[in-house]
Amino acid sequence: MTAFLGSLLIFSFFSFGTSLTSNYYQKTCPAAESLITKALIDATKLDKTVPAGLLRMHFHDCFIRGCDGSVLLDSKGNNTAEKDGPPNISLHAFFVIDNAKKAVESVCPGVVSCADILALAARDAVVLSGGPHWNVPKGRKDGRISKASETIQLPAPTFNISQLQQSFSQRGLSLEDLAALSGGHTLGFSHCSSFNNRIYNFNSKTDIDPSLHPSFAASLRRVCNAKNNTKRAAVAMDPSSSTFDNAYYRLMLQHKVLFSSDNALLDSPKTRSFVSKFASSKEAFSKAFVKSMIKMSSITGGGQEIRKDCRVVN
Repeated sequence: MTAFLGSLLIFSFFSFGTSLTSNYYQKTCPAAESLITKALIDATKLDKTVPAGLLRMHFHDCFIRGCDGSVLLDSKGNNTAEKDGPPNISLHAFFVIDNAKKAVESVCPGVVSCADILALAARDAVVLSGGPHWNVPKGRKDGRISKASETIQLPAPTFNISQLQQSFSQRGLSLEDLAALSGGHTLGFSHCSSFNNRIYNFNSKTDIDPSLHPSFAASLRRVCNAKNNTKRAAVAMDPSSSTFDNAYYRLMLQHKVLFSSDNALLDSPKTRSFVSKFASSKEAFSKAFVKSMIKMSSITGGGQEIRKDCRVVN
């Protein structure tokens, strides 16, 4: 299959939701947003990693068949669902969506889609972490197809700038969207397996990626080694990993970010200029992030129903 045909097949899964509106549930379920927010706040009191988990979950949902809640479906029978695909094994906080769905269903049964709940929860995750608020376009339908095999389409932490650009452009997203949405890495943590390629056996000439700051690389190797069990060991994405800020971009310019895909943003003059802009202004980053989140979350795919339970099709 040629790259062109592959792009056509991937892009055929996606469509931009022209029917989405910010007041979609104003008459049918006005309490929906407050109930979802409460579920997120309650969960975060118990687990401070919930906001980062939900933001990542929304990204991973939208990049496979559009934002249709397919990442929420459980594997069943002979079908292995997206959430059990290799890139999604570390996704967590599904219980928050379950709790939010139950709360919304108790007030307005059969009205609010799981895909919308996830999109709203991702927005609330950013707000709860000190980031900007925005009106989420709503009216997504839930998809009935979820395949672990399709998670290979997700951009990997080892991607270079060309691979990242292709992945985002296939979904109608620009280089500015790439730079802005990558800023979501300001929240949460990563397991060593996602960046071990940069600190061990980098290539035939050097063990460590020369683009990593030496002292930062040394600190990563102290955490990620056989003694500490690299499968379980984890590192914060940045020192303020529970706060939505622009520290990620400042660290990138200092060569102190975890993923190859993060550092790759410095390899294109255009994305590098956005990195510099966002590093110098949290306001500029927040404005761009909101614009790109609305754009990404408006990729609706082929959802067909409003699930009663976010884990199973009706």
